[in-house]
Amino acid sequence: MEVILLERIEKLGQMGDVVNVKPGFARNFLLPQKKALRASKDNLAFFEKQRVQLEALNLKRRDEAQAVADKMSGLSVLMVRQAGESGQLYGSVSGKDVADAIKAAGYTVERRMVNLDQPIKTLGSYGVRVSLHPEVAVTVTFNVARSAEEAERAAAAAAAAAAVAEEEEAPAEEEVEADAADVVEETTEA
Repeated sequence: MEVILLERIEKLGQMGDVVNVKPGFARNFLLPQKKALRASKDNLAFFEKQRVQLEALNLKRRDEAQAVADKMSGLSVLMVRQAGESGQLYGSVSGKDVADAIKAAGYTVERRMVNLDQPIKTLGSYGVRVSLHPEVAVTVTFNVARSAEEAERAAAAAAAAAAVAEEEEAPAEEEVEADAADVVEETTEA
């Protein structure tokens, strides 16, 4: 089934593109959510007439989403869950749980905006992609722990590990520079 896209849809096309999709995808998702129109002469003419307004509305929404994304960048959310000794959760953390935790942090996010590839089933820190607009996405750090104290200890340990990694990289770079200088000296002597 051919449809005209009314907004950018990831992995499908840009606004105004006429694309061929499966009928079920068009009937059940694109058309009911007003993301596309059936491709016909009348609808093409209607779209061309409304194109300027649709692009202006899309630009306004994208700018608003970008402003929210700038505020959300660096956001870290803590979720306390029960888990076994091995770190395996007794349940799982779904996209709805992530959306609820972000709402509790003071941002308006719907479950469908959270792109969680698979449910979170173990303790740890995860980067979760949140699509605020088809063209704007932000990554939120999501920490799953047994308690707030445990999360603080894990964050301190991660910071210490990052500091150690930085210290190890700096001498390695100096050694490479020194080795390069030795090679240059050897080639000039020969």
